[in-house]
Amino acid sequence: MPTTVERERNPVRSRAAILDAAEKLFAEKGYDVTSLSEVGAAAGVSRGTPGYFFGSKQDLYDAVLERCYEEVRQAVRAGRARALASQQPPEAILAGAVSDYFDFLAARPNFIRLIERRALSGGGTPVGEHLSAGQEALAAISAELGLDDAPSGDAAQLLLSIIALCWFHLIHAQTVAPAVGVTLEESADLERRKRHVVGLVLHGLGGLERPAATLTTAPAHD
Repeated sequence: MPTTVERERNPVRSRAAILDAAEKLFAEKGYDVTSLSEVGAAAGVSRGTPGYFFGSKQDLYDAVLERCYEEVRQAVRAGRARALASQQPPEAILAGAVSDYFDFLAARPNFIRLIERRALSGGGTPVGEHLSAGQEALAAISAELGLDDAPSGDAAQLLLSIIALCWFHLIHAQTVAPAVGVTLEESADLERRKRHVVGLVLHGLGGLERPAATLTTAPAHD
């Protein structure tokens, strides 16, 4: 493992280490009780280095969130490109996208905690480029499934439902889930939950109205 001196001689490595440490501390302890000096110690750099790279604690927090959202954007883009290249029908593409998003969140518990802490503290909706992940996903759903893309339309409603279904069990794996009889302790448990979520989304599509122009009209018979 690199020493403090070795880290500080490599700015790229130092910056990444600081972001990793800050993400973990902000997620586990919260913004208010996490200090820049604590982040420096956890990152294996001098206590003043986080301030040197990022300025204030708020700037470091923003950088942590920005990196998280960039990971989401990249996942959305990669998943959509892979799905389109497969030339599968829209429903199969949607099933793959939901599965990918489910796995993405399950592998990033710090990201989940950060967003939940932001929401509980009264933090507003992320602005600017932070919104692009959701916007790209919404555009893909609208185009590929032919759903209403107006504000609060079916595409936006579907996207919110997918996020909720993939998100809730991760926050409440030790609270609500066991209370209703769902175990989420093993990888097989998560796989079962994922199959259930994908199935709900695909069956729910049948209840959504699509613009007439996107529907295939059956040929008339004499």
